[in-house]
This record gives sequence, C-alpha cells and structure tokens, in this order.
Amino acid sequence: MAAHGPSRQFKRYFKGEIVGELYPPFTQLDYAAEIAQVRAASPDAVFEFLPGGVGINFLKQFSESGLKNTIKLYTDFGGLDETMIAAVGDAGLGASTASFWTAGMKNAVSEKFVTAFEEKYKRVPSFYAAAGYDTALLLDAALTAVQGNTSDHKVFVSALADAKFNAVRGTFQFNKNHVPFADFYLTTVSKDDQGRYILALGKQIFSQHEDPYAAQCKMAGQ
Repeated sequence: MAAHGPSRQFKRYFKGEIVGELYPPFTQLDYAAEIAQVRAASPDAVFEFLPGGVGINFLKQFSESGLKNTIKLYTDFGGLDETMIAAVGDAGLGASTASFWTAGMKNAVSEKFVTAFEEKYKRVPSFYAAAGYDTALLLDAALTAVQGNTSDHKVFVSALADAKFNAVRGTFQFNKNHVPFADFYLTTVSKDDQGRYILALGKQIFSQHEDPYAAQCKMAGQ
C-alpha cells in the first residue's frame, strides 16, 4: 500500500510472494476498505508508504482493526519517522522501517548531535534533522577545502563531491551520480527508558548501498 515510487523500490529487493497491491490517493483519510482487503488476503506482512498525516491515520486504523497483532507492518523511512510516531502513540509500536540513521546510532558525531538537539528542542530528532546536520557538515568540509572561496563554481562542486567528514550516519561518500552510498538498518517503533516513542536500532540490512540508477548516470566523474 504505497505510492508507485516507494513500491517499485520495495519490490526491487523483496524476495517473497506479493499477494496484492493497493494505491490509495494521498488525500485519503479513511482506510477501512483497504484494511478489509488486507484482512481478507491475510498476508504475513504489509509494506505501506503513507507519509505525514495520512500515515498517522493509517497506522491508528491498522492498529484499531487488530491486524497489527497478526500482520507485521513495514514502511519506508519517509513514512515513519520520529515526528510521526509520537502522534501515533502505542498504535505504532512494533511497526518497522529501514533507515540510514536513527537516534540510537553509536558514534561520537551522532551522539553529540542527539544530545544537543534534545537539550534545545526537548524531543528526539528525526532523520530529517540528522540529514540537515550532515548537510551542514558537508558544506563546512567543502568550504574549508576551498578556504571559503566559492567564486569558482566547478572547484567548489568538486570540493563538495570529494568532501571528507565524519557524519551522524557514520561514513559519507558520494557515488558518481552524487547520491551518497548508505548503510541501512532495520528500525522498529519502541519506547525508551523515559517512555518516549523511538525508532530502536536493529540489524544492518545494507552496507554502502548504491542508488540503483547509479550505473545509468552519464555524469563524467564529478
């Protein structure tokens, strides 16, 4: 149950049997019909991508239907982040996604970022905030490399492409199409020792995963 883009990416790597596909519009708020079809099909798991408010509605309705007790729910990391799970509450517990980062990452840069973010905003940061922080680190590394001189566009772009820095996600390196390689991890909605809803870090799924379209990129080097 997803938009066509995330659905294609899911099917690219899924090795099981797909028993059905549903594509409700992102303006839809009631998923009773879709949930009834899921109940009838009785799959082992459901993959959905319904971000933001519609995703919150779906997660609550899926839980209220009782299906979360028998059917595992997975989604794209854009369809289940820390800004959503607090609004979903217990209905989201047990739902899983794959992400390049979560607040439970154990590296010095990530831990420093999470501590500072929580002190300022009084909540657990989402991967959106983490990606923004990595972007700032990327720009800082590139600007340092060119000594703050951005007048030569090509030189600065090259510095961005080659930037070396420690990221909240760990290592950071652009592929030739300027999409970064990424490690992906299973994360599952849980509660921490403070009773906050978090995406608990699980096993690593991909190591230095490459964008599937990188090989088709016609960019020469940088």
